Amino acid sequence: MPDPFFSSAKHKKRKLRPDTTHKPRKRISKRDEELDSAATDDDAGNIDDLDLAHSEPDENESGDEYTNETPAEKRLRLAQIYLDSVKKGLAGGEYDAADIDRDLIGARLKQDVLEHSGKIHLRLADLLPPSEPAFLRTKGHRLPITCTTVSEDGAFLFTASKEGSIIQWNITTGQQIALFPKIRSSSEKGKGKAKAGAAEEIRGHTDEIWSLAISSDGKYLASGGKDKKVIIWDLPDMKWRHTFAGHKDSVSALAFRKGTHQLYSASYDRTLKLWDLAVMGYVETLFGHQDVVTSLDALRAETALSSGARDKTVRFWKIVDESQLVFRGGGRSKIRDVLEGAMDAMDEDAEQQQQQPREAARYMEGSIDCVAMLDESTFVSGGDSGSICLWSTAKKKPLFTEAIAHGLDEKHSSTEGLILIPRWITSLAALRYSDLFASGSWDGLIRLWKVDSSARSFSPVRAIPAPGFINSLQFIHPLTTALGGASWTGARSSESGSGSRENERDIVLVAGTSQEPRLGRWMRLKGDGVRNGALVLALTRTAPP
Repeated sequence: MPDPFFSSAKHKKRKLRPDTTHKPRKRISKRDEELDSAATDDDAGNIDDLDLAHSEPDENESGDEYTNETPAEKRLRLAQIYLDSVKKGLAGGEYDAADIDRDLIGARLKQDVLEHSGKIHLRLADLLPPSEPAFLRTKGHRLPITCTTVSEDGAFLFTASKEGSIIQWNITTGQQIALFPKIRSSSEKGKGKAKAGAAEEIRGHTDEIWSLAISSDGKYLASGGKDKKVIIWDLPDMKWRHTFAGHKDSVSALAFRKGTHQLYSASYDRTLKLWDLAVMGYVETLFGHQDVVTSLDALRAETALSSGARDKTVRFWKIVDESQLVFRGGGRSKIRDVLEGAMDAMDEDAEQQQQQPREAARYMEGSIDCVAMLDESTFVSGGDSGSICLWSTAKKKPLFTEAIAHGLDEKHSSTEGLILIPRWITSLAALRYSDLFASGSWDGLIRLWKVDSSARSFSPVRAIPAPGFINSLQFIHPLTTALGGASWTGARSSESGSGSRENERDIVLVAGTSQEPRLGRWMRLKGDGVRNGALVLALTRTAPP
């Protein structure tokens, strides 16, 4: 059976349909796959899996132009194209390739190979200093912040809010670059007096914005919200490029596949959609969730991860295989366990509970609201029970659960007295392919967690003060491209070959803080320090040379 993570050729042959005329086809999926815990990783990290396509295709680079070359010659040619693109990216077009530090090129190639392995390979959690991180706070929105995103090079920050506006920031200085406000349609302006049947092209959002995402190369920004649209913007000048209108309800989450222009969108219409921005076309719709889709994540492989709120499932989508893995949260069902043949496991759990001291009470999970991928087979989820669960695609049940990760909130009732309610997990983010992830709630803290070396449990690292609802989190690990120069997000050492290049880069965490939850207004926080804005944290810093 071919490896779904690297079978990109099959997917590229799929016919694209313009988004303006398509009729979403219902996927006839294979049955939910059985999870095999005996899967091996012998082939992981093979350099043959690297996608050596140049970022800017040229007609002279097409395989069709070299019909007489042998497979070995073609592999060598594509490898040289890839190496040239790496040199060009590191030099920024300002230096001759011969002057580029060979250690830097080698580190970049090694990083790409490790990322294609799909496994955790960065051990950075222990490198975080105990001191308070340097931070930058932005504010400019009138209503609560719903989402933030930052380019992978650490150049630009974008924030969006319930007022329907997007603000572009310079992440180095914290200065506002541009504001893109909510657009009112002619029907709103004229109070229903617009001409019937008149076609109107609205180049912007007309309602709350709930999600933002930036492509890996920083070329496109995608935004989505209550107006049911996914809008694509050209960067860095933030010009409207295209509008996708395929969803039937609010767009709640967006995610780019790393290293590509393929975009996933999730919606309250219980579906996910895949778009290809290379041709600005619709690809397909993914069905399976039984409730609104609230969170979405994707890495380099042709897979996606989503949470289905009150259907209490996390679904791992294999795009090439046209299948999905279903991970069920919430309380256990004896009927389901019997059908799945898990009665022996229940007996073992009962024995363990009798032998071990009683743990802190766990609350029933009624909704899974957020997910984040650590690598291609490991992810975390969080929901209204206040628990954070660590999962593997090889197991049906969580590998580890941290109950009540953000504590309990005290409520006083005239009839019941003191009521303890777990603070639900409002956001999760992982530093890609590393042992570090962060969680947010509304206890005034962003909590950092370290995944152990076996990827079977995690432990707290530290907590960072951040009053308000943490509606979004994102990690970046930017590499300073100016040779020998310094930037806000870090500095590259002038001494070549001294230490690990990975350790010389800052870990930057961006959080969106707000007075209200991202997807509703059922609760509002007031008090000192609770603001609607973005918080940019440099968790590690390297002194300029």
